[in-house]
Amino acid sequence: MSTPPPKAQSITVGEFFARHSEVLQLSLIGSSVGFDRKIKEATINRPGLALSGFYTYFAEKRIQVLGSAERAYLKSLDSVELRKRIRMLCNQPIPCLVVSRKSKPPQAVIEEAAKAGIAVFGTPMITKEFINAATIALETDFAPVASEHGSMVDIMGVGTMVRGSSGIGKSECVLGLIERGYCLVSDDVTRLRVVEGRELIGTSPELTRYHMEVRGLGIINVTAMFGIGSVRVEKHLDLVVTLKEWQEVEEVDRIGLDQEYYEILDILVPHITIPVRTGRDLARLVEVAALDQKLKSMGQNSAVNFNERLLKLMEPKMETK
Repeated sequence: MSTPPPKAQSITVGEFFARHSEVLQLSLIGSSVGFDRKIKEATINRPGLALSGFYTYFAEKRIQVLGSAERAYLKSLDSVELRKRIRMLCNQPIPCLVVSRKSKPPQAVIEEAAKAGIAVFGTPMITKEFINAATIALETDFAPVASEHGSMVDIMGVGTMVRGSSGIGKSECVLGLIERGYCLVSDDVTRLRVVEGRELIGTSPELTRYHMEVRGLGIINVTAMFGIGSVRVEKHLDLVVTLKEWQEVEEVDRIGLDQEYYEILDILVPHITIPVRTGRDLARLVEVAALDQKLKSMGQNSAVNFNERLLKLMEPKMETK
């Protein structure tokens, strides 16, 4: 199993702008400064109380957003007091300022921010929408991440990672699943991140996205061969399947009552081991395993149901003894 790396402690303003400026519709206002400042918390702050002079519980590690209420308050101040309040805000170690609703901030905001080396951005989004979207973006940036040696496929909505030793047949298995109409998420290496502390999202490294390595064939372009519908950029992980040589499996589970789990980033994912030997259709077996997991998620466990029927069938015979 992978060793979880530490959760990201911070990102720079420049990194945030480069990754999310298009989605958040951010544009730079004023001087190009402060891009090396650190964002240390994955949420947003509206500095209304701070502008009034209260800094006892000020969230200085967060992006600061000037919404309609903050701008209206600043507009109510005379020019001397306004500059004083802005200077006090900019003297704090804040990452950056964002002005919502495509509004132009007072000139004092731009000037004092430039003096303090703080970037000021504008967005046409309303304040609430920007805060929600930016928070989601930051949660992704700050999420713990790990890489697993395995290929991932979306099988009828079930995110399935196929892992095993080198040469066991992972790529051939995944290729067979793609031929059946399922979607490739990643080949050979899957990058995973935690969302909201309860869900794992898998994706492919940028370099290998949409491609596969098949022994004897080399690198193939999956989208070119099977169409754009044969790939997905990311998918939540629901099942881990480990392919293992038949002789290496100590005990084969014939019924499936005992559920195994595979731990990634402190999250347990349902796990099964499929013995491999000549003649077995691995793609079909993984497909059935994924569909069975889908049934389990809907409350229907075939092994448990079979066991209950067997026990009921045995009850009359036990009573007669």
